[in-house]
Amino acid sequence: MTYTPTLRQAIGEVRRNLESIGVTRQSPRLREHGDHTPEPDAPLVLVACSGGRDSLALASVAATVCGTLGVRCGAVIVDHALIAGSANVAAEAAERCRGFGMEPVVVRRVVVRPTGAGTEADARSVRYQALIDAAKAHGAATVLLAHTRDDQAETVLLGLLRTVGLDALAGMPASITRDGVLFSRPFLALTRAQTTEICESRGITWWDDPTNGDLADEGGLSTDLPLRSRIRQALLPYLVHLTDADTVGHLARSAQFAQRDKDYLDSQADRLYRRSVTFNDDDGKTRDAGRSGHWLARIDARELAGQHPAMRSRVIARTLAACGAGTSSRHVDAIDALVADWHGQGAVRLSSSHSAFRQGHVILVCHDRVHENR
Repeated sequence: MTYTPTLRQAIGEVRRNLESIGVTRQSPRLREHGDHTPEPDAPLVLVACSGGRDSLALASVAATVCGTLGVRCGAVIVDHALIAGSANVAAEAAERCRGFGMEPVVVRRVVVRPTGAGTEADARSVRYQALIDAAKAHGAATVLLAHTRDDQAETVLLGLLRTVGLDALAGMPASITRDGVLFSRPFLALTRAQTTEICESRGITWWDDPTNGDLADEGGLSTDLPLRSRIRQALLPYLVHLTDADTVGHLARSAQFAQRDKDYLDSQADRLYRRSVTFNDDDGKTRDAGRSGHWLARIDARELAGQHPAMRSRVIARTLAACGAGTSSRHVDAIDALVADWHGQGAVRLSSSHSAFRQGHVILVCHDRVHENR
């Protein structure tokens, strides 16, 4: 088989990604020609595959790389059942993955229940849970995600429109652990045009998700599409035209630098978090919480008071997330004022029926349904 420059780059990216997480060649004999069938106990790499061009390109390349390393390679296809014919799309994606020699190939059909966060967010949540369940069931070393440089640029713009601060600029990290499962993104240096080229060069046909907006009517882009799709089809092309430059590459590179800075801040904030935050392990009941005796987390205001605002805000945001309270910059700032500008102000009302108030030298984060007579 002839390897194009793009295919060689993709193979190199996947190989380096796997090496960075400890998945390497299993035996010196694999350098030689001959049978490279993985041993039954070899590490398993799973690829999250939707049937689209990006994930099929990654599945094909990952199968090739894992074959040279003596590593098992499988795929997980999540059927969200949100559009007509989704079961057929999942079945066709599974068949293509089997054609790459991948094993196991798992199809998980999920139910996306509305939570108020939006269909896109709800689907992402159940998709990750399905991937986590499959990875744990099969003992996978990692799950590879097919996000590209274009996806990274879109994520940065999405973050800037929806949130504030450094985290918005950082986009998607190259790897992340969720519920004990390592997810990794080896294609962040590749463009969507390159994944298309890989599929075409290997004769792989793919499915285009209509919610991505790729099949928009000539009359214009529908506002019913998710915001990410509108960024992809309208905002990002406009910015490229406006600047007459590689805007996608610029945003992706900026995300790399921002991610590096974010990693450092997070590591420093983690130490402060462990020193200053205590969680209730008694179903919200304790004898030393004061007036009501019900709380979820307790933040030591004295420990935080002398810290840099960047550290305080990270500790507060992480605490709220751990308590299941929705986090916004406004909420974080209001609780930070309880730490750094305390003058007797009342409780901070949070989303999801949570609140936070200062009591002496601590800030208590509570769930209002179990916090009585405050």
